[in-house]
Amino acid sequence: MLISAQDSVSLRTKCSRNITKKPTHHFMSWFTKFLVSSIGQKFIMSLTGIFLMLFLIVHLLGNLQLLNDDGGDAFNAYTYFMTHNPLIKTISYLLYATILLHAWQGIALWQQNKASRGASRYAVNHVRSNERASRNMAWLGIVIFIFILLHMWQFWFQMKFGTLPAVEVTAYDHPVKDLFTPVAAAFSNMFYVLFYVVSMVVIAFHLWHGFWSSFQTLGLNHKKYTPLIKIVGVAYAVLIPAAFAVIPLVFYFTRA
Repeated sequence: MLISAQDSVSLRTKCSRNITKKPTHHFMSWFTKFLVSSIGQKFIMSLTGIFLMLFLIVHLLGNLQLLNDDGGDAFNAYTYFMTHNPLIKTISYLLYATILLHAWQGIALWQQNKASRGASRYAVNHVRSNERASRNMAWLGIVIFIFILLHMWQFWFQMKFGTLPAVEVTAYDHPVKDLFTPVAAAFSNMFYVLFYVVSMVVIAFHLWHGFWSSFQTLGLNHKKYTPLIKIVGVAYAVLIPAAFAVIPLVFYFTRA
């Protein structure tokens, strides 16, 4: 049977499409399975966790402006910059998505681990320390997520959609929203300060386990560098939350 030139071209085109689609299809299938697998979810948890840990450093540097004895001038300039710079705004949207993804994956892994243990948890009373730490990470994460929601509603939402008064700052030639005043009012409230400090303690425990486990999950585990990573992780888990906690304590005891 003879094949016309048109049919020959059509056949070659279909074959070419099948050849080019097949590797892409296999890759997407593998990638999708990887994302929904336990290993893939832990990998995403690690990446999002590291990104959030980097954000905490930037956020702390901004919050430290509250300690300047300038009536909130530096802090209000900082909050204006963070809410109006195009690059920072783009990173902020990525941050919001990262928080939700990190929380979602954490709950999903918690449920998977809980289901995999099944009835065996009644048969064995002894629980290894790393298993106990992983289990506590979920509860700590839930407390932190609640803190973030309340924190964003009280400050971020007011900055974005509230009717904050405008004030003059030295960094800009136009008025900016005064977020310093509601923050100072909150840090003058004993119950809010106590809630904030306790939340920082919870975050410290979460970071204590999360810092090292993030690097371990990503395969960054080497006998030469592992001790250093653990030392940095402990220092980070203690110093960063402690620095955050100091700010409302200073306000309450010296400026309230």
